[in-house]
This record gives sequence, C-alpha cells and structure tokens, in this order.
Amino acid sequence: MTDRLREQVDRNYQAFQQQLPALVISHPGKFALMRDGQIVEFFDTARDAYVTGQRLFEQDKLFSVQEVTETPVDLGFFSHASA
Repeated sequence: MTDRLREQVDRNYQAFQQQLPALVISHPGKFALMRDGQIVEFFDTARDAYVTGQRLFEQDKLFSVQEVTETPVDLGFFSHASA
C-alpha cells in the first residue's frame, strides 16, 4: 500500500470512528464511502459503495468503505481502501 493510500485510509478510519455512535443510530447496516476524512455517501452494499468510489475517484482511487455497525467488522479489501 502506498503512503498516500495508507494516509487516506487512516484519516478516513479515524473520522469514521469519531462519528460512529451517531451513525449507528442514523445509518445502521449501511456502508459509508469515504474520502479525505468525510463521508461522501451511504450505500446498502459494500459493492455499491466500491463501484461508486471507483467511478467518482477514477484519477487516484483514494477512498475507503466502512460498514456502519456497533461491532467492528473486517471488510478485508473494502475496509481499507482501493489501490
């Protein structure tokens, strides 16, 4: 993973964790597409979030997808970012 990608993933994850208590109430079970520490949009599936991220951020592919859940879930590739 490149340094830029790792930085993006870390920033997104930290921001997501800070917002998680409110998100569990407002968007339970959804998948958040994230970039630059901001939630871009919520989706019903990780695949939908990933496909949209690929389209929106076609130039550098720097984004991540996080599931809104109280229990930490390792989404593998999706929970980290797209390279």
